[in-house]
Amino acid sequence: MPREQQKGSVMTRQLTGRSYRFDLGDLKVRFTFDSPTQGSFVVVQGAGLAPDGHAETVALNLQEIREGVYLNSWTEASGATVTHLEDFENGTVYSNVTVDGKLYNFVGTIKEA
Repeated sequence: MPREQQKGSVMTRQLTGRSYRFDLGDLKVRFTFDSPTQGSFVVVQGAGLAPDGHAETVALNLQEIREGVYLNSWTEASGATVTHLEDFENGTVYSNVTVDGKLYNFVGTIKEA
């Protein structure tokens, strides 16, 4: 296995079992990396996009861009899609969410819960 892939595997495993709060203004979510390929979340505040308290487990497409920065995407049971650029080093998340064909863009913070 190439060194780059080995490094990425180690980094994604370091996220496993850790929970984070994504604060995107009116949208607030608690997200747990269950494994490198699965995550679970609870909507703390849904901003009209999801009901407060909604919880779901999703299959992740998690790719390391560089150390501490990930491209993370998933599709929810409702058909909503989420794509994040998660910069753990700087505590910033850039989020694109599609709900019923409408695209929403957010920029916010990441904090370990």
